[in-house]
Amino acid sequence: MTLDELERIIALRAEAAPEESWTATLLAKGPEKAAEKFGEEAVEAIIEAVRDDRERLVSEAADVLFHLLVMLRAREVPLSDVMAELDRRQGRSGIAEKAARPSS
Repeated sequence: MTLDELERIIALRAEAAPEESWTATLLAKGPEKAAEKFGEEAVEAIIEAVRDDRERLVSEAADVLFHLLVMLRAREVPLSDVMAELDRRQGRSGIAEKAARPSS
């Protein structure tokens, strides 16, 4: 499965009734809840990486990718925008790219 396919599945599930779809339930709770769930999954992935539990890390990484796409959907940001940003950065070192970002 590709991320594009997963994005399409999320779009389909977003149209379902919340009682029939976890994705629809999460999106019905708003972008903040989708972001919170993404954060929880990211922390769980970090924990499994530190524990060096490969099987659990793979599982949590799948959750991270899924919930990232749900969060993007909640804010109406298509995956293609994220991929375009990655394309824009290609060919630059990470150090140079980071140095070119505006200071916050």
